[in-house]
Amino acid sequence: MYHRPMIRRTWLLEMAWLVFALPQVSACAAQTPPLVPPPALDNPHAAGAPQSAVLAGGCFWGVQGVFEHLKGVQRVLSGYSGGQAGTAHYEIVGRGRSGHAESVQITFDPKQVSYGQILQVFFAVAHDPTELDRQGPDVGPQYRSVIFYADDAQKRIAEAYIGQLEQSKVFPAPIVTRVQPLTGFYAAEGYHQDFLLTNPYDPYIVQNDLPKISHFRQILPDLYRAQPVRVVAARF
Repeated sequence: MYHRPMIRRTWLLEMAWLVFALPQVSACAAQTPPLVPPPALDNPHAAGAPQSAVLAGGCFWGVQGVFEHLKGVQRVLSGYSGGQAGTAHYEIVGRGRSGHAESVQITFDPKQVSYGQILQVFFAVAHDPTELDRQGPDVGPQYRSVIFYADDAQKRIAEAYIGQLEQSKVFPAPIVTRVQPLTGFYAAEGYHQDFLLTNPYDPYIVQNDLPKISHFRQILPDLYRAQPVRVVAARF
């Protein structure tokens, strides 16, 4: 099962959908996710060039939207990781046999936000790390939970954090997030970029992703910023 880009609806249709969907969204938003502590092992905030993190946690629309609200983030791209360059296309990835997972590449300023804090947001609000090869209504290995590490430091932090969360029993079920080396990231098609920001009334976004933004603001206010960063002047 995979979602396709939806045709933009008229204002009246969007408002009609909201009348129907808001009660469901309110109920979903009321189900606040568990409080996830910061990682005990982290890299300190330090001067230096921007760094990047690549994460997969279900549909990239919502994951991108969440990290666009994280302080210290400079850019977030939706894309594909885990497979080959030749199969990094939405229609191919959606068949579930490409090896790719829908992913996001997060470029961040290490002076403002740490890699560990990025993982805290990932586990706390961006997705459910206990769902195997799926997220909510989306089913298939392309929606799996993965941390694609770029170096040994990211690997150590990710593995230690998963162990910390497992030991503290933060989640009611085992964490199934995989920790794998990053072999490549391929930006998704342009119509996927900033999808949450440009399509806030899309039914999928309203029901599945806007509650994540609300939860982010509520449970991690020190990391949340109201004005999101966008993919500006990017060409695909």
